[in-house]
Amino acid sequence: MEFEIRLSGSVEVRAAGRRGDLGPTKTRLTLAALAWDADRSVSMDALIHRVWDDHPPAKAREALHTHVSRIRRALRIAGDDAPVIVGRSNSYLMRVHPDRVDLRCYTDLVRQGRALRESDAQAALRLLDRADRLWHGEPLAGIAGSWPEHLRAAVGETALAAAMTRADILIDTGRCADAVPVLRPLVEEHPVDEALAERLAVALYGSSRTAEATKLLQRTRQRVVRDIGLDAGRRLQRVHQGILSGAPARNLLRYAAGGQEESARRANRAPDNLPRDVPWVGRSDELHRLGTVLSEGDGGEAVVVTVEAIHGMGGVGKTSLSVHVAHQLRERFPDGRLFVHLGGRAPDRPARSAGQVLTELLRLLGMEVKDLPRSTEELVALWRSSARDRRMLVILDDAADSEQVRPLLPGASPTAVIVTSRRRLPGLPGVRALSLDVLPPHDAVALFAQRLGARAGTSETDVAEIVRMCDHLPLAVEIAASRLLAHPSWTTSDLVRQLGRDGGHLAELRDGERTMTHVFELSYQALDTRQQLVFRRIGLHRGVEFGPFAVAALTGLSPDTAEHVLEELMAHHLVSEPSPHRFTMHDLLRGYARSLIGSGDTDSAEDVRQADVNLLAHYLGAADHADRLAYPFRSRASSGSLGPVTVPPPGMADAHAAEQWLITEGANLLDVLNRLADHGSERQLARAVHVLAGFLDMEGHLATAEPLLRRAVAYWRSVGDSTARARALLDLSAVHTHGSRYEDGIAEAREALEAARALGNLELEVHCVHQLSVPLWQTGQYALAQSLQKRSLDLLTRSGSALHAARSRNMLGITHLHLAENQEALACFMTALREFSGIGDSRGRYSTLNNLAQLHQRMGNPEAAERAYREAIDVAKGMGNRRDQATMHMNLASVLDVLGRTDEALSLYGAVLPVLREVGDRRGEAIALNGAGRAHRAAGRGEEALDWHTAALTVARRIRAAGEEAEVLYDLARAEQALGRTESALAHLEESLTVSRRIGAPAEEARAARALTELRGTRENR
Repeated sequence: MEFEIRLSGSVEVRAAGRRGDLGPTKTRLTLAALAWDADRSVSMDALIHRVWDDHPPAKAREALHTHVSRIRRALRIAGDDAPVIVGRSNSYLMRVHPDRVDLRCYTDLVRQGRALRESDAQAALRLLDRADRLWHGEPLAGIAGSWPEHLRAAVGETALAAAMTRADILIDTGRCADAVPVLRPLVEEHPVDEALAERLAVALYGSSRTAEATKLLQRTRQRVVRDIGLDAGRRLQRVHQGILSGAPARNLLRYAAGGQEESARRANRAPDNLPRDVPWVGRSDELHRLGTVLSEGDGGEAVVVTVEAIHGMGGVGKTSLSVHVAHQLRERFPDGRLFVHLGGRAPDRPARSAGQVLTELLRLLGMEVKDLPRSTEELVALWRSSARDRRMLVILDDAADSEQVRPLLPGASPTAVIVTSRRRLPGLPGVRALSLDVLPPHDAVALFAQRLGARAGTSETDVAEIVRMCDHLPLAVEIAASRLLAHPSWTTSDLVRQLGRDGGHLAELRDGERTMTHVFELSYQALDTRQQLVFRRIGLHRGVEFGPFAVAALTGLSPDTAEHVLEELMAHHLVSEPSPHRFTMHDLLRGYARSLIGSGDTDSAEDVRQADVNLLAHYLGAADHADRLAYPFRSRASSGSLGPVTVPPPGMADAHAAEQWLITEGANLLDVLNRLADHGSERQLARAVHVLAGFLDMEGHLATAEPLLRRAVAYWRSVGDSTARARALLDLSAVHTHGSRYEDGIAEAREALEAARALGNLELEVHCVHQLSVPLWQTGQYALAQSLQKRSLDLLTRSGSALHAARSRNMLGITHLHLAENQEALACFMTALREFSGIGDSRGRYSTLNNLAQLHQRMGNPEAAERAYREAIDVAKGMGNRRDQATMHMNLASVLDVLGRTDEALSLYGAVLPVLREVGDRRGEAIALNGAGRAHRAAGRGEEALDWHTAALTVARRIRAAGEEAEVLYDLARAEQALGRTESALAHLEESLTVSRRIGAPAEEARAARALTELRGTRENR
């Protein structure tokens, strides 16, 4: 189905000629805020700012949920093509291709068209024509606010650039008359924009309207002087001169830009040794920033130097960017463009001295070397006096440090300076730093295509893979393209295979003159011995991110020293810090570090083996410490079984900090398990998976945990360790229960219970009894689960564990709740809540509050239920795992529905369902689907309610969750009854009654029986 989100003109959703009903302005603005970042996450804070500026409502997040709910409904007109809005704890993401959003498609087409301006003008015009067809008027029409204004300004600049590109092509191809209507409205809108005025003047002149062209130039010059206080630029003057001299119109823009006669006169006095410019791709934001900053004080009145320090890793394109900007700004700096190499990265010789560089700068200004002073101080004074009245652009390339650069700055002068360096340059006066990273993927692809040119045998998929293997590093991308050009018989698929060879793609990134290895070697040789050690050993770390404690384990340094060295490597742009105390290294650099390790010149095989052992011990030791803090309810083996740890675990003040450490290091911990599963012993794996089982279960890594825990059970059984086997069975039962595989969970808990009783291990028996009761409860075996919890409490009177007693009492309250024993349930929950509060267990508190809220709801007090749910959510903020958070929000949605706040309820259901599915909570999924069905029924959408209830019934029956099956059957019947489908409703009520009786759920049984009686009576009275 043809589908489009329109942001140009009024914000709309269109499909097959129909428009979706978006409702209020804020809902349309929310759609725009999500669609502009199509297929990218937008943080909740960013969305709130976009919609309400700096004045959000008191409950902004809840209001956002409401707007997103409306958007989801409006998107349904697209049918199967409808975008999915994924809600996360702190962000939203609209899963839709950017091409389905008109403004995103528009800006992309303009970008492509401008890129083809020189190489294929007709193709460029076709792309601009396609872009124009997407333009329906002012973006976000009728919507006020700072973000809409910002978006309008940004897209307006794109539209202006598109019009100027179109006009340039039309003038170049002799169609000046066609260019006039393109430019005239823009000149009226921007009367002091000299670039627009010069183009319109040329177009008028080329259309035999010379008088109009001359008047326009005169009027523009007067406006510039009046409104800005500056005389018109040289380009307008040259256009005027060209018109007066009768030059061909198509040559006038080039004449204005190049100023051939003026350039010839100026060549004798304006030095220009810039390296050759290259065809440019990407970096539009950086180009705009540099152009803006370096053009400050364009009227010649500047009294301070502009220093723009560009720093970044080797090969990221610092020199290319600075040279390209200098060429683009040639007209802004008529007194000279100077380029001087400072030699900061040469490992075999020192960086150039201030005296050497100043001598070269003064020589470029036309001074004889023999006439220059000898002392550095006198050279500095002469350089600054020579630059005082000159508007020059100076590039100081490849600086070693700030000390090298400081004496080279020209002081009070209209001269601008760009400094490039692989290191950060703190301490320079007036510096504006620009840190370059690798290219965005689309720019890297465009760079590869531009360098390759028109060539057969290219595949978009291959090109995307090539630039990914190049880590999107510009120099690497250029070398890869050069490598392909050097082999005419190769296709892009051949290059992909070559880069993927066993030797690693770093070695393959070479052409006749350049290698990436050499580029990185220059940076490596600039490091001291300790920095080199840390750089190399990072190559042994397999995870993407790492912290100072991991580096300490790899190197033998203390964590504080390791972090200090990491900060030094950041200054060299060899690592980056995406979040506090979390570091990463680009893939190509990591490959280079590994190649240094593999050479054996600096690290022996034993060094490498021991570093790897220490890293493994660090992660497991720290995880063991975190697990005992975060999940104290687990039955754990002693930590001594893990072996020696060389690095102390990071400080973790409480359970919250411990859980956050596990989440932060999650990818690295999973990598540890994968490595042990593939290369470790079964004993190592069994111990490791025991340490991490709580994290795997709580964070929803069920598919990873299940096969590893099975291997652990088999190993402990094979060596006859019944205690370890029982613990592994407990962990496996928890994973299967949370994955809705209840029968497996019950069988494993029973086997563990038998082992604990055979061992006479009372503490272990308590754990087994508690775990067994959970899947029994979730399959509707409430009476049996209750008897087990009573047994557990009896055992706990002898073991004296306050934590386990509170957990058992909370679980006992759940069984009372489902057996309609409300007062008993209330007593259990209130006692458990006091006990959890007394021992400071936040997880137990929010779990009990959640259960207490359900009891309030069951007893007909939805207001108290809402308060308890919100208190539970508040306690769990920043701590509860995703499954628990989703469950509490799902339960809150159910009470909001009862309170008549249907839109809020549906919004919450929509947000939690993807999370429940992702973590494998099928029971929670069934409850959420059924709850959404009830909300749709309350909103009068009976047919939609049936769909939701039917989906919930399918899930509940698949996982054999009998309690949920009885609930869904009842709600399905009510939905059918509302639609007049009496026979189906009666059949489903009878099924609900049967299931309720089978599982011993008296409240559900009584409710189904009453509904049956009422419905049969209604049918008989017709």
